[in-house]
Amino acid sequence: MEKDKADDTVNHDDREENWISFMPNSSYITDKNKTYNIAYEAALNASQLEAVSHTSGPLLVIAGAGSGKTRTLTYRVARLVEEGIPPSAILLLTFTRKASQEMLQRAAQLLDSRCEMVAGGTFHSFANAILRKYASQLGLRAGFAILDRADAESMINMLRKEMDLAAKHRSFPRKSSLANIFSKAVKKVISIEDVVYDDYPHFLDNIDAIVELCNAYQKRKREHHFLDFDDLLIYLQLLLRDHPDICRRISSRYQHIMVDEYQDTNKIQADILHLLAANHRNIMVVGDDSQSIYAFRGANFKNIINFPKMFPGTRIIGLEENYRSVQPILNLTNEIIDRAKEKYTKSLFTQRSGGTIPLLLATEDENSQSRFVVEKILELHQQGISLNKIAVLFRASFHSFDLEIELNREEIPFIKVGGFKFVESAHIKDVLAHLRVIANGDDRISWYRILLLIEKIGPSSAQKIYEAVRNENAGYTGLLTVKLKQSSSNRLDRLKNLFAQLDTIPLSVADMGETIVKYYLPILERNYDDHPKRAKDLDHLVAIMERYDKLEQFLTDMALEPPNTSIEDSLAAESVQEDRLVLSTVHSAKGLEWHTVFVIWALDGRFPSVHSFYKEAELEEELRLMYVAATRAKENLFLTYPNPA
Repeated sequence: MEKDKADDTVNHDDREENWISFMPNSSYITDKNKTYNIAYEAALNASQLEAVSHTSGPLLVIAGAGSGKTRTLTYRVARLVEEGIPPSAILLLTFTRKASQEMLQRAAQLLDSRCEMVAGGTFHSFANAILRKYASQLGLRAGFAILDRADAESMINMLRKEMDLAAKHRSFPRKSSLANIFSKAVKKVISIEDVVYDDYPHFLDNIDAIVELCNAYQKRKREHHFLDFDDLLIYLQLLLRDHPDICRRISSRYQHIMVDEYQDTNKIQADILHLLAANHRNIMVVGDDSQSIYAFRGANFKNIINFPKMFPGTRIIGLEENYRSVQPILNLTNEIIDRAKEKYTKSLFTQRSGGTIPLLLATEDENSQSRFVVEKILELHQQGISLNKIAVLFRASFHSFDLEIELNREEIPFIKVGGFKFVESAHIKDVLAHLRVIANGDDRISWYRILLLIEKIGPSSAQKIYEAVRNENAGYTGLLTVKLKQSSSNRLDRLKNLFAQLDTIPLSVADMGETIVKYYLPILERNYDDHPKRAKDLDHLVAIMERYDKLEQFLTDMALEPPNTSIEDSLAAESVQEDRLVLSTVHSAKGLEWHTVFVIWALDGRFPSVHSFYKEAELEEELRLMYVAATRAKENLFLTYPNPA
């Protein structure tokens, strides 16, 4: 996964040999009459205690949402150490350094500092340490260099230029898209062709060149002893698979393996775990099949489903007591996930009493949905619920665009996670710049923005054109009469035609927007590899414009700058602590909780996504995504949707 970093290792000593130093194969015998320093029976419920007390053989813990997964792993670390198992013989693998660090620190607080001596870290950091010792077995130098994402993209771009692919192929993918394609093929163990067909069909005409570039990228890395993040896992898998003696040595070093968030592992990670634990079979994986929602990152839902087949004799323990939500919310979430065709059956329950029944509300249109959410938030805030205890969740970033305008209007501060705030999106700003020039012909910033979108017009030319147009004293129509050099004038033909069209016929605000979007689409396709997705954002922008009679009022609303922040993937703890409403994609909300949760656009085609209608596996993931959304709520849950037009 992208969040797993190569250097995120937590250990009592950072030297590589502490991951991999040889320890003879040993058997650890537990004493059933042993007295423990920790009162496990008092601290854990029956299912958690059963999982913590299991010390031999494969164990699968299906941890329902809010059921104390982290607590269970923490106590299990302490329990194994209390059983007399050397901390260095315990391996805890997580997807973030922070996760393993916090678990080991908590275990140390429960027991003693020995727990901090447990080998804990991410898959990639573990792979890095192993490969440093055995690099020569794979034809690598021990001093191989690791390419982070930026480095990988730079190398891809360098090869892209060397091969002159952009000149040879119209609309050839940019470096970031190419890196995504190459990485997804590795993580999902599928071909480049399949990735392009599924996720980038508009690049199918370039498929041969993309494959050629991928091969060149792999070759260049080998020549210079570079490994990217995906390579770390691939080479570790090769080492364990092709060198059984080394595999046995490493396996005997780590007699007990624990894995967090197992539902998020990809095929390569699952294979690595199988190879590591094949001999002693002392492996405990914790996860929730119902929260497997990262297929787009390469996570394989089948890993957790097939774990008992990979390790015959697996003991399965379910954690079903929920410590987060009231029972009426859990009743709904149980009903949601019960519809999944492939799952581990579970029924979440809580000891908490009371609670309100979740509300499903159909509104007249999108703006009515936004107004309902805003009014309810204000009502809750007046009742003493701080804004940072309320979240609005959605399937895709653009689903909140209309809501953001209403929040701005009411001056409700918010933070947005999992995408850009509406008016921060570059393509939205491009279209708005054209509208601002129409409203104010002296808007230098907007003029520069729209002129620089035109090929072969740079900052110097943009400045000269702007000054010449302004001297015409005719607003945006000055572009139609200004005298310019022939070369500049020709490049401006399309923009002139646009302005002539807007000046000739009186248009509504929405019609102006639609006309500008039509002009802008070729620019969008040229500048963005994900232009089909961004084009939908522009359609949504035009739909919002239909509510306005005056362009100036629309631009005023769009220009309001609330005290909010936009973060790409995750909520920073310090941001959540501030009293700001949270807007988030469901993917970015996983693992978090709020007093009150709104799930908007709960409508076929939006949530679930229209793209999921054609593949059963994708529709199943959409169901799990709704389960994740609903289980974020502690006290109140509202699901809303506008009536389809």
